Amino acid sequence: MPHLTVENLRVGYIPGIDILQGLSLEVKPGKITGIIGPNGAGKSTLLKAVFGFLVPHEGTMLFNGTPIQGQSPAEIKKQGISYIPQGANNFPFLPVKENLLLGCWTFRKDKARIEQVIEETYELFPALAKKHRQRAGMLSGGEAKMLSIAKELVTSPTLAMVDEPSAGLSPIITDYVYEFLAKKRDEGLTILIVDQNIQKAVEYSEYLYMFEMGMVKMEGDQHVFSDHIREIIRDSLVGEDE
Repeated sequence: MPHLTVENLRVGYIPGIDILQGLSLEVKPGKITGIIGPNGAGKSTLLKAVFGFLVPHEGTMLFNGTPIQGQSPAEIKKQGISYIPQGANNFPFLPVKENLLLGCWTFRKDKARIEQVIEETYELFPALAKKHRQRAGMLSGGEAKMLSIAKELVTSPTLAMVDEPSAGLSPIITDYVYEFLAKKRDEGLTILIVDQNIQKAVEYSEYLYMFEMGMVKMEGDQHVFSDHIREIIRDSLVGEDE
């Protein structure tokens, strides 16, 4: 089972300025791990570092016991880690099906596998099947998010990192996205979620971390956070104003 551990991670976007200040955490196999906290706390920075977009100058990141810091996103993806960024990560002028085919680039020579995963994707997302010839840029916000998720899951990752799965979505679509992620978790997918929607993140995550100023302010099982949800939301809102 996939297992991600991060120890004493220091990384940022500008040399000499760290966003993550010696951060450590663990993503347990077969679970949804949630990360919450105010804007600027370093939540998305962590995902970018794990996926190779940022190179830490201190600390370790181990996936299944193997160091992954310093590897390229392509190398990390081949190991079974998928990254779904905030918003719609699609090619707007290409049809839905072409976007899905681009998601299959790591096994582009395996036509049988491509046909199978495309068929399975349409079964999971009937709305995409109906609009498979439509340009991605013409999809609704919810459909575009579904396509972003589907495009990353066609590679059958063992760990999916999802940044802000509810951003810009209606409550109904947000429920659908989270229920889908929970279904994939039940099928064995390990998931790391970053979300400003604290209530949804707490509702669906078995274990959570709350970031503040690039460090872990609080961590614990779901019930620890659900018992203090009002205070956590208040602290996050205060943090955004500072």
